[in-house]
Amino acid sequence: MAVSRDLYERVDDTMTEIPEHLLKRAQEARDKAAAAAGAGASSETPSEDSRIPQHLLDRTRAARAGGAVAVAEKPDVLVASVPASGGLPLAAGPGGHTQRLLTVVKSGSIQDVKALPVDKVHTWPHLLAIEFVASLACTAFLFIFSWVVNAPLLQAANFNQTPNPSKAPWYFLGLQELLTMFHPMIAGVTLPGIGLVALILAAYMDKNPSNKPEDRKFMTSLMTVHLMFWAVLVIIGSFFRGPGFNFTFPWRDGIFFEF
Repeated sequence: MAVSRDLYERVDDTMTEIPEHLLKRAQEARDKAAAAAGAGASSETPSEDSRIPQHLLDRTRAARAGGAVAVAEKPDVLVASVPASGGLPLAAGPGGHTQRLLTVVKSGSIQDVKALPVDKVHTWPHLLAIEFVASLACTAFLFIFSWVVNAPLLQAANFNQTPNPSKAPWYFLGLQELLTMFHPMIAGVTLPGIGLVALILAAYMDKNPSNKPEDRKFMTSLMTVHLMFWAVLVIIGSFFRGPGFNFTFPWRDGIFFEF
């Protein structure tokens, strides 16, 4: 790309985006060029501190000899040269070189890399704020429920008179119900152990990072069946077991369970 001295000076005056240190360096180069031209320095002899590549100097000499215009091979360097005419060229630089470095532009990537959306959020405040509000809601519900529902303490236990039926707390009624159906080893150790091991291995059997139920149908179904199975056992033990822990209908014999 051929650029004259007038165009170069116009670029220096109008392109405000050129850094100050480049403008200062260009001014020093013009001063050195003027000093070299006044002293009659040879334009063919490169100065020792010149940083213009040798292949550019060779092309400049060839252009002067043939009257052509030299163009730098590297696309990220903008240089200027003029055909040989009597005397120094108008765009002569330090040492009489006809190339002048305007600026170096680093070539960017031809591929536009865009960040992909990530389906993740920070624990604070997104998760902890929701958990805090949920804990406040649960506390308020328990407070109101304990205020409305009367739940007095029973009399002291009499070890000489066992209540009939004798039922465990509701969260253990599922195990008590299993004891009426299977051997104690199976009902108390084998089946609960299989359930606990299955829940532990659930995270390793399904490694899908999605939190959507439709993307994890197998594990959602497995957990639903487990909860339904345990809920049915608790309901039967609470409302359908009468004296002697025998099966009964609550709408016929009443409810033998104290909340």
